[in-house]
Amino acid sequence: MSEEKCCCRPAEEVQNCCGRTKHRSEAEQRDLMNRLKRIEGQVRGLQNMLEQNAYCPDIMVQVSAVNCALNSFNKQLLASHIRSCVTEDIRQGRDETVDELVTVLQKVMK
Repeated sequence: MSEEKCCCRPAEEVQNCCGRTKHRSEAEQRDLMNRLKRIEGQVRGLQNMLEQNAYCPDIMVQVSAVNCALNSFNKQLLASHIRSCVTEDIRQGRDETVDELVTVLQKVMK
């Protein structure tokens, strides 16, 4: 697999499964990590509710809150991706990035 790079994907960054990476500002990285840690805490809360035999509707309401938090995380990540990677790729003539974005949106919006 060849390594693809753009201005927001320095070669020294750790690669993900598709060979592309993204450098995030310290503030963006911290914000995203904090969101995920809160979601992780919510999921642990769900586990505790189940272990304590909580009433099913109460658990379902909390599951809905986790889904909402994940959707919010995804929206923030998508906005950042469009503002940085997609915009830069288009400026550099990599129009296939639009197709990639469409494919991702189709998967996310199922």
